[in-house]
Amino acid sequence: MRLDPAVGSAIAEAYAAAPVRDERAYPAYAAFCQETVRQYHFLVGRVEFGGLGVSVRIVDEDPYPDVASMVDDVRRRRLKVWSSAASDNPHPYLSDAENDMFRAVHDVFGHAASGRGFDRHGEEAAWLKHSGTYSSLAGRAMSMETRGQNCFRIFGSGGDRFAAQKAALLPRVFSDPRLAWKTLQATVPAARC
Repeated sequence: MRLDPAVGSAIAEAYAAAPVRDERAYPAYAAFCQETVRQYHFLVGRVEFGGLGVSVRIVDEDPYPDVASMVDDVRRRRLKVWSSAASDNPHPYLSDAENDMFRAVHDVFGHAASGRGFDRHGEEAAWLKHSGTYSSLAGRAMSMETRGQNCFRIFGSGGDRFAAQKAALLPRVFSDPRLAWKTLQATVPAARC
């Protein structure tokens, strides 16, 4: 999985053009919150009751230099998550606790599950992998939180800063994984996928 720079730039532009708050996005964010909380409870739930038993600790700085370090921790049933509160970038819809839960499940069910890192290609693979765990409605919000923010950081700000968080939605062409595959197939030779 690779992210074509033309597609990444178009997503970054769509993210930048989106309002900070769009009430039309709230049903997607409500579904996203509910589904994220369920995923988080599965992640931290006790193994004997069907959970994964991962101990999550919220920390004040970026805890992992690379995905291998994070995967190693996950294999040991522990995970450190960079605190939403410490980033001084509040979300207009999610509480810091809800945002921290999402960061935890995305790291495990996106990055660790795909084995991909934090560069543009790894973020794209993690978005695609993790999007399969959400309903189509919740997935629209999840796409804004991952694909939108990461494309803005990489292509919109030159990797210098994280995007201001928003509660809005990307156009469907950028948030529907089925359409992403069609866009990818149209722009990237099959050998690069």
